[in-house]
This record gives sequence, C-alpha cells and structure tokens, in this order.
Amino acid sequence: MSGLNKDHGKLIHMLHDTQKKFGYIPAHSISQISGELKISESEIFGVLTFYNAFALEPRGKHLITICMGTACHVRGGVQILEEMERKLNIKVGKTTANRKFTLETVNCLGCCAIGPVVVVNGKYYSNITIKKVDAILKEYQESE
Repeated sequence: MSGLNKDHGKLIHMLHDTQKKFGYIPAHSISQISGELKISESEIFGVLTFYNAFALEPRGKHLITICMGTACHVRGGVQILEEMERKLNIKVGKTTANRKFTLETVNCLGCCAIGPVVVVNGKYYSNITIKKVDAILKEYQESE
C-alpha cells in the first residue's frame, strides 16, 4: 500500500462517501469507482478488506464489537460473544434481519485492564459478564 498514487488517495475518500451514502460499499459502486479512477476492482477490494472501517454488506444501525484479545479472551470474551450471538440470533460478522444490530469482533481494543470489553456505536462497556449482555442490548433496542 506504500505506492499509492494520487488516484489511490481519492479512492479512500470515495469509499468513505459511498459507505456514508449506502451504509456499506455495494458491488455496483466498486465497479463505478474502478472505472472513474482507473484502478482495478481487485485493488479496490484489497483496500476494502485491509481497513476495518469499510463494510461489504449492509450493517445494522448499532455496531457491536467484542474484544477477543488475550486478556478479554481469558476473562470470558468468548462466552460474551456466544451470548450476543444467541440473543441476536446471528453469527459474528452478520447483521440482524431487521438491520438493527451488526456483531463483530476485534483482536484487541487496548483496554486489557478492564476486559472483557464490548463497544456499541463507539461507547465502551467494561468488565462485561453474560448477565450484562441483556442490559446492553435493551439499551439499544429501546433507543428508537
């Protein structure tokens, strides 16, 4: 990625604009951007998959991210993830049918001392237990 030319610089801005418009990067937009910037679709896909900020599928209104770093893992992060999957009836990387929630994991949030950590729409929840999962979900289900 170090050899990016000025069109590649425009690429990131166009991808952000596209995601802002659609909530994700649809396939037709990749083709359109490829033609406009004269960058191959495979190069664009490489950028999209390199940066976590971009989504190739529609995301829910509320993005739930669960830390799977070592400290969070040993303190119950896997069980938190499994409980979220069960409560939302989706697997990690997926979005609920009503597009209310998307569930993702991250390798480490850098909050090791307060794990397990769950982040919803940028709000951090620390020392999460299975018992706290319902309260977190309820907060966002009722926020409509």
